[in-house]
Amino acid sequence: MFSLSDNLQYYLCTGATDIRKGFDTLCGVVRSQMGRDPLSGEVFIFVNGSRSTIKLLHWERGGLVIYHKRLESGCFERPVFDPEQNAFQMKWSELVMMIQGLSMKNIVQRKRFDPAPMRQNLKREPVKRESV
Repeated sequence: MFSLSDNLQYYLCTGATDIRKGFDTLCGVVRSQMGRDPLSGEVFIFVNGSRSTIKLLHWERGGLVIYHKRLESGCFERPVFDPEQNAFQMKWSELVMMIQGLSMKNIVQRKRFDPAPMRQNLKREPVKRESV
């Protein structure tokens, strides 16, 4: 089923992509240019040169899915990234803002609780006891 959420990892292809490309060619771009595995379950984002069309490639159980959106006016704003990179990891919230046409400039992420560091502290190494 169609299942994009904040539980997935998202990678933007930093170069302009010929949006006419289909499943196999986009998989080739993911492997050769982005250095990732298209069957990993990650979501790969491609934008054309005029930034009017976006495609998302995602492996779901049983096969690949392409999500495709073309704007009738305006363009997608890309996040700021290092031009030396071939793939830029994005957050779900950034992707949603990009698709909805919200500006990503001057955004401040407010502090939120993240249980991941706490889980790291709970994984302690076993205590070694000396024999007497």
